[in-house]
Amino acid sequence: MDDTVAILGAIPSTIVSHAALHVMTEHVAEPRHVLAAITRAWRTLHPEEMTGHLHPDITMALPSFQGSVRGREKLIESFKEFCTNARVLEYEEKDDSLDVVGNVAVASFRFLMVYERAAYRARSTGRDLWVFERHGDSWIAVWRTMSDLQEERLRQP
Repeated sequence: MDDTVAILGAIPSTIVSHAALHVMTEHVAEPRHVLAAITRAWRTLHPEEMTGHLHPDITMALPSFQGSVRGREKLIESFKEFCTNARVLEYEEKDDSLDVVGNVAVASFRFLMVYERAAYRARSTGRDLWVFERHGDSWIAVWRTMSDLQEERLRQP
């Protein structure tokens, strides 16, 4: 479904001006760009580059809500640990969605990742979910979790 349609719901398109559609589409695109920058930061092994996109008090609920990581520095440190101790062999995202209501955006996508650590290789799948809040002219991540997480150990080559 087109992002504009998702935002407008049942409002007939004849009521909404072209300028309003452009603004709404831009509004939806901004959280996508922030999420892409966050992903690019850890995928290029530079998690510190996500700093400006994370709220100082961001919280990550661990899978199955078995605890949490609180604070930007701790979340970035968890990405640094992964980047230092694991090598991503495959990574893909699909089935992405983004809902924007007022100053809040919720983005999610399914992921598949094959990675290797010193002792093992694993395939990880699940859904990544991020919540963003609009601060002035920009969007900033305030909450994250992963659901439907499945890890499968693979044989080393």
